Amino acid sequence: MSNSFQNFNLNPNIIKSLDVLNYNVPTPIQSRVIPPLLNHRDLVIKSKTGSGKTAAFSIPIIQNIKWDKREPQVLVLTPTRELAIQVKEDMFNIGRFSRIKVEAVYGKSSYESQAKQLKQRTHVIVSTPGRLIDHIENKTVDLSQISTLVIDEADELLRMGFIDEVERIIHFLPLERLTVLLSATMPTDIEKLSNLYMNNPELIVIEDDELTENKLTQYYYEVEQKDKLKLIDDVLIIRNPESAIIFCNTKQAVDDVCEMMDEKEYLVHKIHGDMEQKDRLKVMNDFKHGLFRYLVATDVAARGLDIDSVSLIVNYDIPYHAESYVHRIGRSARAGKEGLAISFISNRESHYLDQINTYTNHDIMMLERPTQEVVNQAFEVFQNRQTSDLVIKMGKGFEFKEEIMKLHINAGKKTKMRASDIVGTICAIPGLSAKDIGVITILDISTFVEILNKKGELVFETLQTMPIKGRLRVVSKANKTEYELADEANKTLE
Repeated sequence: MSNSFQNFNLNPNIIKSLDVLNYNVPTPIQSRVIPPLLNHRDLVIKSKTGSGKTAAFSIPIIQNIKWDKREPQVLVLTPTRELAIQVKEDMFNIGRFSRIKVEAVYGKSSYESQAKQLKQRTHVIVSTPGRLIDHIENKTVDLSQISTLVIDEADELLRMGFIDEVERIIHFLPLERLTVLLSATMPTDIEKLSNLYMNNPELIVIEDDELTENKLTQYYYEVEQKDKLKLIDDVLIIRNPESAIIFCNTKQAVDDVCEMMDEKEYLVHKIHGDMEQKDRLKVMNDFKHGLFRYLVATDVAARGLDIDSVSLIVNYDIPYHAESYVHRIGRSARAGKEGLAISFISNRESHYLDQINTYTNHDIMMLERPTQEVVNQAFEVFQNRQTSDLVIKMGKGFEFKEEIMKLHINAGKKTKMRASDIVGTICAIPGLSAKDIGVITILDISTFVEILNKKGELVFETLQTMPIKGRLRVVSKANKTEYELADEANKTLE
C-alpha cells in the first residue's frame, strides 16, 4: 500500500492540487484503486461512504484526460443532484492546475444554459441519469468520445429506479472505454450490470476496519414515539456535539423536530424533498461551512454531503432499509475521525433494527434512557456551547486562494467574447503562458478566469490598461461576493 501520492507517478499539476487540498497520505481505497485505473483496468469497487472514493477514481481519470480534446471524455453518473454537485467540486479541485473543465448536469435547473455550456470545451460531465437522457434525445450533448464511464453509488441508482436509464445511456457510449462501478452494497442487479457492461472487471472490496478503524460508535434507545421529542433534546444536551444531523423518515417529523429546536433557540435548519432545490443547496452549503450546528433532514441528505466532521448522527426514525442506515451513519467518522450514531427505536420499529444488525453484521448496543438528573448536570456545559462562537469551515476551493486568483471581466457571450480572446490577451503579457491560465467560464455578460502560479496580481494590473478584443474591459478581482455570484450563476448553468 502506497504511503505517498508521489509513488503513483502522477502529473505534477495533480500533485500540486493534492498538496493544496492537504491530501497527504492515500487512503486504503485510493492506494488500491489508483494503480489499476492508471492502467485502464475496469473496476467494481465496494466501499462505504467516507472512504475517499471520489478522489480515488478522480485522480487517475484526470491524469488520463487529453486536455486538447473539446468533446467530453469522462462521464460520471450519480443518483442525486447533491452528489453530482459534490463530485463536480472534488474533480474540479483535483484537476484545477491541470485546467480540467467539469460540468454538472441535473434536473430542476436551466436546460438551455446547460446546453450552452456543453457546447464549450468540457472534459468531464457529472450527471444524473434523467437530465442526461434529455440532452441525449435533443442532441445537445456529444458522448461519442467518452473514454471513461463512472457509475457512482450504483446501489442507490438501483434503489431509486434509475438502472434502466443507466443502461439506456450506456448504449450511447463507445464500446471501447474504461468503466468504473462504485457501490456501498452489491445486490444481484448490480452484479448483473457489471457482468453485462464491463470488461473483466477487478473487484476491490474495502472493509469497514480499513475505512475508519471502527471509530464510529453505534447505540440505540428504546423509546415510545410520543417521547422522541423529549429524548432528542436530552441526547443533544448530554452529548453536546459541535454538529449533528438528525434523520427523520417523513417531512412532518422533520418539521416537528425543527419546530421544537427553534423554540429552544438552537441553531438548526431543515431539508426535505418538498423544498426548492436552491433552498436545499443553500442549507446544505451553510451546514457544510459550519454556519449552524444542527441539521434535521429526511434521507435527501444521506448522500452527497461531504463534511469534514459531523460528530453525532441521530436516527430520530430508524430507516426502513438497512442500506439507508449505512449511508446515514456514513456522514460521521469520516477520514479516520471519531463519530457517534444513535438510533431511536419504538416498539413498532424493532424489526428494522433486526434487519440492520443482520445486514451490517454488527449488534448495535442499547442504552438506558438518561435520567433528568444527568440531563440537568450537563445543561450548563451545553448552554455554554450554544452561546459560543461557531467554528466556520472554509470550502476546499478556499485552499487554492494563495496559488490562484480569480478575475472577473465585464464581457461575455452577448459581446461575442471567446476563450481564445482571453487566452490570447493574457499570453501577450511578458512572463505569462497558457500554463498560467486555469478554467475560463464565459456567461452571458460576464467572464471568470483563473490565473495560476501566483501570477494573478500581474495579470490583474496589466489588464487595467491592456485591451481585450480591441477594447478596455472592467477587470476586477473576484471577491467573496463575486465568487458566490459566480457559483450561483454556474449552478444555474449546470
